[in-house]
Amino acid sequence: MSSSWNSVGLEVLYQVIGWIAFVAWSFSFYPQVVLNYRRKSVVGLNFDFLVLNFTKHSSYLIYNAALFFSPFIQQQYHDKFGDKEMIPVAANDVAFSLHAVALTSFTLYQVFIYERGNQKVSKVCISISAVVWSAAIVCLIVAWPKSNWLWLIDVFNSIQVAMTTVKYIPQAVMNFRRKSTVGWSIGNILLDLTGGVLNFGQMGVQSIDQHTLVNFYGNIGKTLLSLETVFFDVLFIIQHYVLYPVKRDENDSEYPVLPVQVKDGKDGTAV
Repeated sequence: MSSSWNSVGLEVLYQVIGWIAFVAWSFSFYPQVVLNYRRKSVVGLNFDFLVLNFTKHSSYLIYNAALFFSPFIQQQYHDKFGDKEMIPVAANDVAFSLHAVALTSFTLYQVFIYERGNQKVSKVCISISAVVWSAAIVCLIVAWPKSNWLWLIDVFNSIQVAMTTVKYIPQAVMNFRRKSTVGWSIGNILLDLTGGVLNFGQMGVQSIDQHTLVNFYGNIGKTLLSLETVFFDVLFIIQHYVLYPVKRDENDSEYPVLPVQVKDGKDGTAV
């Protein structure tokens, strides 16, 4: 027996919450893009975050698209969790992932055309990305002979979970070291938090309708994504509004005022 909704009302609510989450998460990319454009600068935006974010969203797109569109993988999912269990990926998940990859790519493009100061991608970030994609290729080779595609996309789901945790750390540390969040859009964070909460709520609606928690651990990546998003977004909100409150319009085209050393012009000694 194939899976289906027990309540039409909950099905409608599920779709509504999902698409609102899609809008919130999708629009969360634009404040940073607009901020970069207005300042003609990406100073303050951590490049490690962008590279790791691209890896994360690319992996999540592979997982969502494969499970949503492939009947073969869907059958493997039902064989593992039961025919009555619903596929834990909705159309809004696929749409979000596709949009996220596109906007992250565009933000990376901005890094090349706008002022970036002395910022660059760290060797640690490059190493992490290389290891992750190399491991993904190895897993593809392993999965191919026996068509273990569900296992393979679960690997990509695990990658996106790991990248979600890792990607925020460089930006949080950078904010801490600069004692400032200028250049890092808080609008991005507020919308991201909204999407994370709604994403978790959407899974809750499905769980209530199906009288099971399988969708939470059947798509553990989506569950952990929501929890990680909420945790780090709250951290960034605290940094922006409590620890390092912005004293001027963050959309100002000029750079933030930072402490500088002034030389006396005689012996070059800073005063």
